Amino acid sequence: MEQLFASLKSIASYVPSQCVSNKDFEKTLDTSDEWISKRTGIQTRYFAAPEQNTSDLAYEAGKLAIERANLTPNDIDVVIVATLSPDYLTMPSTACITAHKLGIHNKPAFDISSACSGFIYLLDIAKSFIQSRTYKNILIIGAEKVSSVLDFQDRGTCVLFGDGSGAAVVSATTEKSKSILDVHVAANGQYADLLYTPRLGATSNSPKQCLQMKGNEVFKQAVKTLAQDVKDILEHNAIKPQDVNFFVPHQANLRIINAVGEMLDFSPEQIVLTVQKYGNTSAASIPMAIDEIYTQGKLKNGDLLLLDAFGGGFTWGSALVYFNG
Repeated sequence: MEQLFASLKSIASYVPSQCVSNKDFEKTLDTSDEWISKRTGIQTRYFAAPEQNTSDLAYEAGKLAIERANLTPNDIDVVIVATLSPDYLTMPSTACITAHKLGIHNKPAFDISSACSGFIYLLDIAKSFIQSRTYKNILIIGAEKVSSVLDFQDRGTCVLFGDGSGAAVVSATTEKSKSILDVHVAANGQYADLLYTPRLGATSNSPKQCLQMKGNEVFKQAVKTLAQDVKDILEHNAIKPQDVNFFVPHQANLRIINAVGEMLDFSPEQIVLTVQKYGNTSAASIPMAIDEIYTQGKLKNGDLLLLDAFGGGFTWGSALVYFNG
């Protein structure tokens, strides 16, 4: 029997219409455009409208990803959504709602919760499903309405995040040179209290049911973990940094991206940056960044992408992917 590989057949993204600049936060917080830009590199971010849910954002990116893969909703075998801001607290899953909106019926649909590492985890799951011949065409979506879990009185978190979605179709191929070459994912719950959202029913002494983050500690762990993870996956596959066409890191903070890029000797031309435009869109961050270079005409068939992400949990992961869109 011929060996199957998983292939990234398409990429797409969606950004809501409301653009929020750093100066907009100056009206309500003790902060400034200069402070935010210097510490994070973020200049603007986009927030969903009150009536928009995460599934609405996921639908827009998912619909375009299916079209770009030259498929129809009927061709999709399973829908998987990564999000930390689901439509409902526990059920139904955002993937179920999204699949219904896309016209994908009587097919599996489920969510995963891996915070900002969500898209890397999705690639790992999709790769396994394809190689085991469980499914042929898989729609994966990182979608976030992070604004729904932010405390807009906390200047240490609310200025960092934005809303958006990114989607991809992963399909079967017999050509390794067009495949998702390798994916590494990991987690360590020891650091759960550094980045989390409190549960419902928390005591009166607990923080608000909004995203909580100890920024300095997260920064230190992120730089150290991301750099080592990238080194490991490159060495495991005997690939040198200069062989990578594009390094697409999670878009959380420009200082983290620059620190990791310098440690690994990536050139500015190799590093994809969107954090200045969109802020941290969590699980949507990496697919949105890939779509940015795709729509700009920079990303070509056969280009090798190195993806790297770190998020609450802590979770982290990296992937080597040949683009086959």
